[in-house]
Amino acid sequence: MAGRLEGKVIVILGASDERSMGAATAQRCQAEGAKLVLAARRLDRVQAIADSLGTLAIGCDITDEQQLAGLADAAVSHYGKLDGAINFAGIETSSPIADISREVLQENCDVHLIGTTLFIKHMAARMTDGGSVVTTSSQTALLAPPGLAAYAGTKAGADHIVRIAAVEYGAQNIRVNSLSPGFTPSAMTEGFLAMPAIEQAFINEIPMGKLPSTDDMANAALWLLSDESFMTGRMLDISGGQTLRRIPTATEMGF
Repeated sequence: MAGRLEGKVIVILGASDERSMGAATAQRCQAEGAKLVLAARRLDRVQAIADSLGTLAIGCDITDEQQLAGLADAAVSHYGKLDGAINFAGIETSSPIADISREVLQENCDVHLIGTTLFIKHMAARMTDGGSVVTTSSQTALLAPPGLAAYAGTKAGADHIVRIAAVEYGAQNIRVNSLSPGFTPSAMTEGFLAMPAIEQAFINEIPMGKLPSTDDMANAALWLLSDESFMTGRMLDISGGQTLRRIPTATEMGF
């Protein structure tokens, strides 16, 4: 029986750690028959994951437009086409608006807003027979967490760009969506989860009673990248229902 992505060429940006959503998605997509191009800012780190899967690795900084174009070109040069692309690249910053700096705002804009837009631009440009572009949002884009104005604000802005892109690329049979993880154990969050109070505070706000996993994200990404999905211009919320409630307060998290 053919896999759900059999023969499709998929680019995954942000797969530099085996504990990451990108690495979990790479494993899931390959298991369903996809041919992969894995990319990250640090080539040495993504190369190790690519080697373990026997696939292509490319160094790519999402803030560099030439590198994004080169990533899409590499997929077409190596495999002859590009069918899907997903962006997991991101940074995490925290600062109340009263203390926020222009530098922090610019850094978040460069990665989450401008980088996301240019990722969509260059991946879609190489999809000559339709396809799917997915980027990563955050549950913070739906809520109003204190201290995360730069992060949540740029994620929310990127979600609106996704909606516009869905309208602009629909006639080319290209779907554009965002995947919105809840607070997920991963390389990015392991420092927070080292403090038990934080994990429990989040679980208390999740109707499903547990944190989502990188496998949950990979399964959602697989569906968005596959021909099973007819959805476009939408955010797929994988938070276990936390966005129906709220982000825990600093006191509840033990700060």
